[in-house]
Amino acid sequence: MNWIKKNYGNVLWGLFIVLLFIPQTGTPIKVFINRILAFSPSVEMLEDRKTLEDYKWKLMDMEGRVVNFTEFKGKKILVNFWATWCPPCIAEMPSMQALYNDYKDKAVFVFVSNEDKAAIDKFIAKRKFDLPIYQALNPPPALLEGNSLPTTYLIDESGAVLIEKTGSADWNSDNVRDLLD
Repeated sequence: MNWIKKNYGNVLWGLFIVLLFIPQTGTPIKVFINRILAFSPSVEMLEDRKTLEDYKWKLMDMEGRVVNFTEFKGKKILVNFWATWCPPCIAEMPSMQALYNDYKDKAVFVFVSNEDKAAIDKFIAKRKFDLPIYQALNPPPALLEGNSLPTTYLIDESGAVLIEKTGSADWNSDNVRDLLD
């Protein structure tokens, strides 16, 4: 008993580590930690901004309609690459949904996942999201290619990438709203 009192902190820390590796407890813990650590994304400095020139990209929405990304040229676009199994993706989705609710008429939202439709539908239904989700039919433009999830781009009407963020963020922030306004 004396050993437990002496090592109480270490025992708790060890238990926490074990819980992280159990899928039923690990994912919610990781999502919670990501939400705590999510801040508003930084805006690219004017001199560091890249411009999207190539809009050639075919997507399919969840109803099976093919959409050509060129249709969005000349509009504000938020592109988010995500997955249902990705804790940082899950952590930022509520802020994405809140932003989408207020700005869906002012900007184009493109949430891209390469998972199967059933997994996406189950995820969206469970959380009651109504985000416009697409599956890529071919690789995205080179400027939007990345290897990490989530990765999000905010592109203005001229194609300038205002925000390029890898990892979770608070997308329902004044900073992002100011850019969309």
